[in-house]
Amino acid sequence: MSHEKNLGGLDRFRLLAAFLVITIHVSPLSAVSLEADFFLTRILARLAVPFFFLVTGYFVLGEEADGRRFPRIRRFLLRTGLLYLFSIVLYLPFGLYAGHYEKLTVGSFLRMLFFDGTFYHLWYLPACILGVALTAGLMRFFSGRTTALVVGLLYLVGLFGDSYYGLAASVPAVKAVYDGLFQVSSFTRNGLFFAPLFLAAGAWLSEKRSQDSPRRYLPGFVISFALMTAEAFLLRSFQLPRHDSMYLFLVPSMVFLFLLLLSMDVKPSRKLRTVSTWIYILHPAILIALRMMAKPLRLTSFLVENPLVQFLSVSLFSAGAAFLAAALLPVISGILPGNREVRKKRKIPQASPRPAHKSRAWIELDRKALCHNVTYLKGLLPEGCRLMPAVKADAYGHGAVLISGELNRLGVDAFCVACAGEGVQLRKRGITGEILILGYTHPSQFPLLVRHRLTQTVVDVPYGERLNAFGKKLHVHVGIDTGMHRLGERWENLDQMQRIWQMEHLVIDGVFTHLCTADGQTEPEEQYVKKQADAFYGTVRELGRRGLACPALHLLSSYGLLRYPEFSEKYVRVGIALYGVLSDKADTDSWGAALKPVLSLKARIAAVKALHAGEPAGYGIAYTAGEERTIAILAIGYADGLPRSLSCGKGAVLINGHRAPVLGRICMDQTLVDVTGIPNVRAGGTAVLIGSWGTETITACDWAEDAGTISNEILSQLGGRLERMYRKEPLSG
Repeated sequence: MSHEKNLGGLDRFRLLAAFLVITIHVSPLSAVSLEADFFLTRILARLAVPFFFLVTGYFVLGEEADGRRFPRIRRFLLRTGLLYLFSIVLYLPFGLYAGHYEKLTVGSFLRMLFFDGTFYHLWYLPACILGVALTAGLMRFFSGRTTALVVGLLYLVGLFGDSYYGLAASVPAVKAVYDGLFQVSSFTRNGLFFAPLFLAAGAWLSEKRSQDSPRRYLPGFVISFALMTAEAFLLRSFQLPRHDSMYLFLVPSMVFLFLLLLSMDVKPSRKLRTVSTWIYILHPAILIALRMMAKPLRLTSFLVENPLVQFLSVSLFSAGAAFLAAALLPVISGILPGNREVRKKRKIPQASPRPAHKSRAWIELDRKALCHNVTYLKGLLPEGCRLMPAVKADAYGHGAVLISGELNRLGVDAFCVACAGEGVQLRKRGITGEILILGYTHPSQFPLLVRHRLTQTVVDVPYGERLNAFGKKLHVHVGIDTGMHRLGERWENLDQMQRIWQMEHLVIDGVFTHLCTADGQTEPEEQYVKKQADAFYGTVRELGRRGLACPALHLLSSYGLLRYPEFSEKYVRVGIALYGVLSDKADTDSWGAALKPVLSLKARIAAVKALHAGEPAGYGIAYTAGEERTIAILAIGYADGLPRSLSCGKGAVLINGHRAPVLGRICMDQTLVDVTGIPNVRAGGTAVLIGSWGTETITACDWAEDAGTISNEILSQLGGRLERMYRKEPLSG
């Protein structure tokens, strides 16, 4: 079943959850049985709000690897804030009428606004805002295990201020702590103690693409909900609850329920999604209006004093008002939490750990390998030196947003790119830290440097004058040409170079050069590295003697760090090594134990067919079968980055753990391979072009060696139409 179908179960339970919230405010079975009403309103209905938090976490915080998570969070917080403002205005007259705002102080106003809600059901909105902000922060700066520990501890704190309060209150010191908490928030079922656990759980469950039968999760839900029911009645019998929103067994009940709903093969419904939210927003107004209307109509005993009739009436009119609001107020409906998230989720390709993807060809990234490489490279740095990964050229073909987002999570907060456009893309997708543009930026794009907090390289003195003439403070690094004769002011031109420090609008944050033979091992190449380093350090010393500060120095790229770590300064601009390979096969093999490849390239088998003896295949009939062969057509070609020079048997792919050589010439969008003798080759199957399958491995360096180039070029030319995604665990193919 498709992922979109998985959303149908969530949409239908949203509607049920909205009606369950109404039961909490009406107690429909109270006239029939207090025990039955307690089960309905204090146990069953308590599934509703955690479910809404799980949904929010699923769509807003989930799938962190897509690189869009934090911009999406900002949009969600803005929309939910606007919805909260709308609801405040809507319920202000009701609150005044009910006397909710009498004896209002600054403290009680802040408590109401940020924790309790401005009307008795609106606490969910500030809880969602605070909970999302807190949980997103934890997920950004800490590991999944640490985040789980923190949100779990917060939930436990909230638990003893809620259903288990009687135990907490029996210890005077603990009771005093909770009494202080209740001065800030009337309940612990708020965005600090209640929401984060379910928001984080929703985010983690977003990686689940269940194709299991609902029967797999139904027993877990039934058992955990039964235990929650027993827990609630037991706590009630001992009169322990101060409130009754939080239970221990609520957590597994919600997880199993959510998985159960995700496993349902049901068509999604945006209308139900919108209507359920409107029911939640509007039902208190309907309840109040019904009570006000009943009195002059002399229907109070029927509509108000009969709880079951009141519930049915409020539900009916709330549903009608919700359908009307959804139709008449599409703008407000569009900002309701949970509506636009799903639409964007369908439009935008998402990072996914799934190997079985719908794409014709795709790139899988190994998060563990990236983390390993970062840890290893950091271990080579002296104290005070930091990584400044080169994520230019779409992070060497890996996906700059995906890689940079993960690096941010790993604590890396400095990056270098080739151009302003690359830096802007990272900023727009929520990447934080310093972003240094190593190349030229046209003066028409100077406003982007300020707007997106980008650091520009001063490529020479005349360019520095152009930057200064822009008239606004710009953060820059000064490039020094010590012998590569690319960008940078020549190191000998000290008098000219000094003028850069005198330019009033330039804030000089760093000075750097590039060692152009650091990858070489011949004596002349090694001597040239030392010559460049001597020129750089000599220039820096002379600038210092002239009273010109050089705050952050950096000379080294990947090869520089591996071979000349003594030149490590403030930053090291690691590039190709970060991705687990080096420029050629010999170097990669020599560092193979230390670095792990991050990227795998895979493609679909579009078709499998027989090729008879004497039949040619491909453009230019460059290949003719000498005997009966079986061929597979892969949905990938040179437009995706496959070097055409790997045609006619020079290159190979892996299928079912076997090498399949390329037949004929590689096409723009397809490649033919020989699968004769390889078992179980079928259309729709997978071929590994870069990566491992069983004992066989093909690397980017293998491609580079066969194509007569370097792995940097191979990787950076992988096409933009290849979808990039993180995979959860290393896969065999």
